[in-house]
Amino acid sequence: MRAALAQTLRTDVSVYRFHPAATIGVPLLALFVQWFLPFKLHFMTWLDLPLLVTIFFAISRREQVQGLMTGSVIGLLQDSLTNFPLGIYGLAKTLVGFFASSLSVKIDSENPGSRILITFGFFLLHQAVYFTVARKMVQLDLQWQWHQVLIAAVINALIAVPLFWVLDRLKQRG
Repeated sequence: MRAALAQTLRTDVSVYRFHPAATIGVPLLALFVQWFLPFKLHFMTWLDLPLLVTIFFAISRREQVQGLMTGSVIGLLQDSLTNFPLGIYGLAKTLVGFFASSLSVKIDSENPGSRILITFGFFLLHQAVYFTVARKMVQLDLQWQWHQVLIAAVINALIAVPLFWVLDRLKQRG
């Protein structure tokens, strides 16, 4: 048990940076796909591509301030595409960006198994924060449905591995 834990802890932490076009273009593409594709392909409503992009950039950069800024900008842009008040996605993605960047310093976030677990956990955190803010603060009439949240968390976690593999090609050593 102790040896397994030691293998997952990071001793050599690589911090990556991205070309400005990737930093701006990838989140905008994710937001566009998230907004447009569910009209054509209804199963796409299970994915949260802006969240996956937030997690990817946060675990790659490993800097808390950049993680929370990335999450807040992506979340607020996603809020602007909905009819709900600004800030619901913004707050949820800000927290995910902060905690993902903090966690990635401690564990191996390059491993596909770690990426599945990280995405699964942060999807659940995101949904819990979103639901709490929308229900308690904004007074939206939402119902928490565990089975749908868990299915969506599994789907997003499985999609994260190939998506992160593609996005890994955009990394530049910091």
